[in-house]
Amino acid sequence: MRGQAIATTLAAALLYATAPARGPAEVIAASHANQDLFTVPAGLRSQVEFWKKIFATYSIHQVVIHDALYLDRVYKVLDFRPLAAAGMSDVEIEAVRHRTVEQETARVRAALVRLHQLGSDAADTSALSDDERRILALFRGVKQPDFLAAAGPDRLRTQSGLKERFARGIEVGARYWPEIERLFRAEGVPRELTRLPLVESCFNVRAYSKAGAAGVWQFMPATGRRFMRIDHAVDERRDPVIAARAAAQYLKADYEALGRWPLAITAYNHGRAGMAHAVAVVGSTDIVDIVRRYHGPAFKFASRNFYAEFLAALAVERDATRHFGDLNYETPAATRVVPVPDYVKLSTLASCADTSPETLADLNPALTPDVAAGKLRVPRGYSLRVPASNAERFQQRYAQLAPQHKASEQTRTYVVHRVKRGQTLVAIARQYGTTVDAIQRRNNLNRHKALRAGQALEIPRG
Repeated sequence: MRGQAIATTLAAALLYATAPARGPAEVIAASHANQDLFTVPAGLRSQVEFWKKIFATYSIHQVVIHDALYLDRVYKVLDFRPLAAAGMSDVEIEAVRHRTVEQETARVRAALVRLHQLGSDAADTSALSDDERRILALFRGVKQPDFLAAAGPDRLRTQSGLKERFARGIEVGARYWPEIERLFRAEGVPRELTRLPLVESCFNVRAYSKAGAAGVWQFMPATGRRFMRIDHAVDERRDPVIAARAAAQYLKADYEALGRWPLAITAYNHGRAGMAHAVAVVGSTDIVDIVRRYHGPAFKFASRNFYAEFLAALAVERDATRHFGDLNYETPAATRVVPVPDYVKLSTLASCADTSPETLADLNPALTPDVAAGKLRVPRGYSLRVPASNAERFQQRYAQLAPQHKASEQTRTYVVHRVKRGQTLVAIARQYGTTVDAIQRRNNLNRHKALRAGQALEIPRG
């Protein structure tokens, strides 16, 4: 019965669609500066419209099957929201979703291949299946449609919706944007660029990518260390405001090197050297020319679409009420910064601030999970944010702390392990009763890089 119910619900959930009809042009609110600087180029309009729908129309429980080159060519939209509404668990939904996306993508590919095989005979639509007729209609007006190329693995792509995450990102971002905008103004960087975290992470403060990028600005460790403190106790990439200053400086340097903001913004994803090479190869600084004509081996889908995503994010955030209704915007926290002269546990500092360790950790996201969990102390000299109303009380109570609550060095809760030939992180984590993620975070390991025999790893204990 359960399997039959799932099949029935899924059949009702699958929505087959051609490219959704476009509504009236959206009016960009006048509340943002430099409007003319970030108008949508005609050559990127279809890409921007696609990403606006990903951010504001399609749910996280919807998957769009589309052409990676012509984003307005949407073959199908798979809708799994009824499964969630029926009470299926995330694990169950993911299993059905994975299987269904593979099956439906294969069906689209088969239809494209058959249209290629039919050639001019495809004009006789009576011999076509419903899928084939829908897909053929998407190529109407194309003089010599290359169905076989469209069926290739680099062209047939799936994209999940982000509506709920994007809306939540706007709510969270409201807490940090006033201070971030002040920093960007001080650096001479357009305020619109403060919305880049919506593209990078949907403003998820706890974002941590498989490649090791962290925080709402998604700095990689090597790049982050050029601007910020990153160690076992403090990772300033995780603090939206501290990382914002680094992002402003990074973007400004790219702009000064490349000369145009669309290039500098794309360089945030593709790298400054990569964009300089693209300009040299194409012979143009126009982002539309580069998107259309540059085919560098590392200039893949993400880089090619990064600027269009940014423009879409701006448009959606500016008109958030129309897209999402009333949002629960977070408000900036009233805080004061106080120095911590000794190595002290976060729980002890929370008592001094007359608040909870969870609240103090929330106000200081640069402190790593090991500090929040009490495995490491807040480092000496750290600039701690505390509730503004409790700042004076904090200083009084800190001065009265007993000596045993203060230390002159960091807690050691790690053992050093020398990697043996053929050992894997999974085996090492199992040996010490910890997790692969904890070892990777402690040692700033790239998830895709193999271990070396003799390599020294610090392993969390407890």
